Amino acid sequence: MYQHKQYAVFIFVVLGWIGGFLALAWNLIGADVPLMGFCAILVLVAFLFHSLTIKVTDKTVSWAFGPGVFGKTVSFDDIESVRAVSNSFRHGIGLRITHDGWVYSVSGFKAVELAMKDGTHYRLGTNDQEGLLAALQAHITEPESKPEPEHKPEPEQVDD
Repeated sequence: MYQHKQYAVFIFVVLGWIGGFLALAWNLIGADVPLMGFCAILVLVAFLFHSLTIKVTDKTVSWAFGPGVFGKTVSFDDIESVRAVSNSFRHGIGLRITHDGWVYSVSGFKAVELAMKDGTHYRLGTNDQEGLLAALQAHITEPESKPEPEHKPEPEQVDD
């Protein structure tokens, strides 16, 4: 079994930066309802997206953010292939749909892409790309290429 948790360093940096401005505003104008509401939203985002945990068992691979929300579990029987990929800035962080499929990421650019048999693609961001890829490849059977049957030419028949 493989399990890895990646913490959302980038999200914490951004939320800390925004939190600094909120602390300044709180100091200058005092606590008012909209400001406290915005602070509550930031705390909720930090709680929900503080990490991404990926688990590989004998039959499934699952992933979820923070306390186990916005995740998914898929069976190895439904996975066609896996490969190491690099996300770009356009893939972003968090949970989103892109032209490359669903992206689950909390920090960094390394990811592993799961290509499902139904055509869906999932990109799982990770800072342990090699470990995750090895754990997945150990459970996924790649489709075997069948050798082409040998074609023996028919002997030509000559009409007399």
